Amino acid sequence: MSWELLLWLLALCALLALVVQLLRFLRADGDLTLLWAEWQGRRPEWELTDMVVWVTGASSGIGEELAYQLSKLGVSLVLSARRVQELERVKRRCLENGNLKGKDILVLPLDLANRSSHEVATKAVLQEFGKIDILVNNGGVTQRSLFVDASLDVYKEIMEVNYLGTVSLTKCVLPHMIERKQGKIVTVNSVMGIISAPLSGGYCASKHALRGFFNTLRTELATYPGIIVSNVCPGPVQSNIVKNALTEEVTKTVGRDADQSHKMATSRCARLMLISMANDLKEVWIAEQPFLLMAYLWQYTPTWAWWLTNKIGKKRIKNFKSGVDADFSYFKIWKTKHD
Repeated sequence: MSWELLLWLLALCALLALVVQLLRFLRADGDLTLLWAEWQGRRPEWELTDMVVWVTGASSGIGEELAYQLSKLGVSLVLSARRVQELERVKRRCLENGNLKGKDILVLPLDLANRSSHEVATKAVLQEFGKIDILVNNGGVTQRSLFVDASLDVYKEIMEVNYLGTVSLTKCVLPHMIERKQGKIVTVNSVMGIISAPLSGGYCASKHALRGFFNTLRTELATYPGIIVSNVCPGPVQSNIVKNALTEEVTKTVGRDADQSHKMATSRCARLMLISMANDLKEVWIAEQPFLLMAYLWQYTPTWAWWLTNKIGKKRIKNFKSGVDADFSYFKIWKTKHD
């Protein structure tokens, strides 16, 4: 075989490998590091057993589903949110479908905006279980309103809950982890912490702030390699977060259900979160296409991302005003291109 033929064969193999990877990316629902960890990494069933896990925002959506999946791993659970009755419902289902007993689950009502209560809540967890292995900062609120129409109180409330509330609770838990020299702080951020989109200015600001804060905290904890700080950035996931989104006033929410068939199943999002926790990944993106592609564009080709966002943003606003889920604009364009 001549050298020239060998080089052509190598080039062909490289091209085929590139095509295969491109096809895999088009079907991906997580960043490449996360999907590699799912394929070759450590299993949650091996790594997360016998841990104490505190989940905020556990009364619905991602937090609720995460509680169900954690309950099957033999962990001790702390479920926090404002709605006690919903937390009790989640606890009952965890006991029915999981591997836990009543003593393994603590229902702990918590308002992230009430920062003065966070220290007392942390002490209650430590008194109950003696340790906190994983803090999952999942609680939060989103927004569906234009800046020119919205009260400044909306932005204040979003920052109080999403950013300051999360930072406050983390500050209460962190000294315990430093004392033990181990622990995981997992913050459910959003792809909106990477990209930006109209109708979500306050939400985007809070998520960008969280990403910057926890990236900084990770560097400050470099002398404690046993403490893992992780940012989890989901795209649209099936939940009630948009239904409960703030609009022009703090007292006014969207209040209506919309078609969520284009969004990722909550169970899949929670499973990928567990994989990221088991493998100590510092940041993961969990989203189906085209939302995953948008995250990559914003991260690596921001000029193109700006151009595309400006184009799609108009449709996003139009969809929302007509009663359609704002995120559907991205999905519709992607389906049109790939059908």
